[in-house]
Amino acid sequence: MKSHNKQKMMIAIILATVSMSLFAQTDGKKVKVFLSVASQNEMLVEQQDIVFKQDLETENLLINIYPEFKYQKILGFGAAFTESSAVNFSMLSSDKQQKVIELFFGKSGIGFNFCRTHINSSDYGVSEYTYVADGDVELKTFNIDRERKDILPMIKAAIKANPDLWLFASPWSPPAWMKDNKSVIQGGRLLPQYYPTWARYFSLYLEEYKKEGIDFFGVTIQNEAKAVQTWESCIWTGKEEGEFAANFLRPTLDKYGFGETKIMIWDHNKERVMERARESFSVPGADKAIWGIAHHWYSGDHFDNLRMAHELYPDKPLIATENSGGGSMIGANNWWNTVERYAKETIMNFNNFTSAAVAWNLILDQNGEPVHNRSAGSLSPIVLNKDTKDYIVTSTFYTNGHFSKFIKRGAVRIGSSTYNDGVKAAAFCNPDGEIVVVIINTNERDAKPKLRLNNCTADFDMPAKSLLTMVIPPFGSSW
Repeated sequence: MKSHNKQKMMIAIILATVSMSLFAQTDGKKVKVFLSVASQNEMLVEQQDIVFKQDLETENLLINIYPEFKYQKILGFGAAFTESSAVNFSMLSSDKQQKVIELFFGKSGIGFNFCRTHINSSDYGVSEYTYVADGDVELKTFNIDRERKDILPMIKAAIKANPDLWLFASPWSPPAWMKDNKSVIQGGRLLPQYYPTWARYFSLYLEEYKKEGIDFFGVTIQNEAKAVQTWESCIWTGKEEGEFAANFLRPTLDKYGFGETKIMIWDHNKERVMERARESFSVPGADKAIWGIAHHWYSGDHFDNLRMAHELYPDKPLIATENSGGGSMIGANNWWNTVERYAKETIMNFNNFTSAAVAWNLILDQNGEPVHNRSAGSLSPIVLNKDTKDYIVTSTFYTNGHFSKFIKRGAVRIGSSTYNDGVKAAAFCNPDGEIVVVIINTNERDAKPKLRLNNCTADFDMPAKSLLTMVIPPFGSSW
C-alpha cells in the first residue's frame, strides 16, 4: 500500500511539474490568426498576432484547448480528379495550369494531399465510358486510353508538385453488361456471376495506373451504394459489400500485388453509416478485408452517426470522401452560406472521428460543368472561365484552405470546447507539436472571446459570420 501511495505521489508531482512548465511556456506565446468574414470579399487573411497571458479567472466566452486529450490521426485533405476537372484544366494555358497546381498542391498553396478519382465514368465528365468492350468477360480489351488525354496529365502534374499526394478511386457503375438492368444508370445491381470479373477489373485499373507511375492508397467499393441516380450508379447492400470485399476484392488485390491498397465501404450519406458498417462487418472475413468507412454529406448532419460508427469499430477510419454543394463565387449574395456549410461540416466531421476531408470536383466551369445524365452542375474550389480561358478562385477554395493549409498529415485531433452552439471549433496537434484551431462563428453578432490553453488566455476579435484558423507554435515539452 505504501508503495502504491508513493507511486501516486510521484505521478502527481510529475504532472504538476509538466503543468507548470507548459504554463510558463504558454504565457507570452504569440498565436497567428487567419480570418475570413462574410462582410468582406477577401478570405484567409492573416491578422495581427494574439498573445497568451496568465488567466485563472475568466469563465465566459472561452474556447478551450486540451492537448492532453488525443483522438484520431488526420490523413489529409483534397478534392476529386474527375474528367470534368481534367477537361477544364486542359483548357488553361501551361503557365495557368502550373499556377492552379501550385494553388492546390504546392508549398505556397493550400496543401491538398489526399484526393479521389473515378473508375469508369462518373456524372462529372463528358459522357459515359468504361475500360472494356461489351461482353469481354476475360477483360482482354481493358485499357485506360481515354484517361490518358486529360485525367492522367492533371494527376501527374499534381504528384510532381506534391509527391506525398495519396489517391483513392471509386466506381460509379460496372459496365452495363455486368448488371441486372443492363445499364450504367438508374441503379441496377452487379450480377453475382461477375463478382470475380469486377474484382479483377479493379486490379487491372490499379495496374494500368501503376504503369504510368501512379499508385493508389485505396479504393471504395461503390460510390453512393444506396442511390438510384439518373447518372452512373449501382446498388449494393451492406452484406453484399462485405462479401465482395472479403471473398473477391481483397483476395484479388492481394493476388495481383496490391495487398497494401485499402478498401473502403459505403461511400454514401451519414444517416445510415453506422448501420451499413455493422451490416458489412457482420460478414465473416470482412473485418480483415475492409480498412475504412467512407461517407458523404447530402442527407443532413447526422454527426452522431459517425460517432456511433467509431464506437462500434474504433479501428476503422472514417473518411469524408465527397462534399459538394450549390453556391457561387465571392461577391455573390449567397457565397457565405457555402463557406459556413463547408466549415461546419468539416469541423463536426472531425469532432466525430473523421480522419480525412475530400471535396468533390477540383475545377468546374461557370455553370458547374461539364456534366452528363444530370440537369445541373455544382460549385468547385476553382472555376474555369471558358470565355477568357482564365480561372477564378472561389470561396470554397479558401474554406478548404482554412484546414488543409495548416493541418498536416499525421496530426492528431485534440480536445476542445466552445461556449456557444453557434460557435464550432476543432483543434489539432501537428506532428511537430504545432497546434491548429479552426473556428466558425455562425452567429449574427461580433464577439470578443478568449482562446484558453494551460491556464492562459488570448483575447481575439471574432466578427459575426466569420471563419478563423489559429496557429500556436510548438512547445518545448511534449504533451
